Amino acid sequence: MGRVFGPFLFINHKSALYVCFFVAKYFMSEILYTLIATHITIICVTVFLHRGQAHKGIEFHPALSHFMRFWLWLTTGMITKEWVAIHRKHHRFCETDNDPHSPKTYGLTTVLFKGAFLYHAASKDKDMVNSYGVGTPNDWMERNVYTTHSRLGIGILLMLNVILFGWVGLLIWGIQMIWIPFWAAGVVNGIGHYWGYRNGNTKDNSRNISPWGIIIGGEELHNNHHLDPANIKLSRKKFEFDIGYFYCRLFAKMHLLKIR
Repeated sequence: MGRVFGPFLFINHKSALYVCFFVAKYFMSEILYTLIATHITIICVTVFLHRGQAHKGIEFHPALSHFMRFWLWLTTGMITKEWVAIHRKHHRFCETDNDPHSPKTYGLTTVLFKGAFLYHAASKDKDMVNSYGVGTPNDWMERNVYTTHSRLGIGILLMLNVILFGWVGLLIWGIQMIWIPFWAAGVVNGIGHYWGYRNGNTKDNSRNISPWGIIIGGEELHNNHHLDPANIKLSRKKFEFDIGYFYCRLFAKMHLLKIR
């Protein structure tokens, strides 16, 4: 069997390497743009929405706050008050029937691949949003742009991507649109309550997906967060790394935020 398929496997490996070199050579700027843009989006979610707004662990300088709000509007279309309310309700009713996105209730596959739809459904409960979303920005920009025209930003992003990169911009935009729904709404809320290690016991089944929180901005350390939700530092052990907290410290040194 190995003698029959061996040459074909070799050819497939060579073809895969050729494709990788081709993509890297001719689409390096597009790759770098996508990685940098999605990373900024992740950092805005974990630092501004999660640690700053939902748990009030950070006081932002207006410049940084406005930049992160604008970036999230441009790249995700998420409304701050809705996101914060849903997250706070998750902590209040974690892994019960009232949890907006529990894999225990909805199943891992649903949360992992349809987590954004669960958020959308929960956001329709305006009484819940008003109750749990208190303390979020409510200025002119929030009322008249970011909330009222929440989908306008991602439309502008699509046009900018096409202008900058042509047809490849459509692919980049698609990646940006699924980045947060998959990694944050899916992986963290799904796998983060299903698989991984624990540094302490909680009433829920929260898990640390990885000791190095880089791809999802430190949110991989989900059990650590549930152990102490008000603590903006998600790493607890010496071998753990939380890149979101690294940015918090960096912004603090730049006088762009204060850690409460």
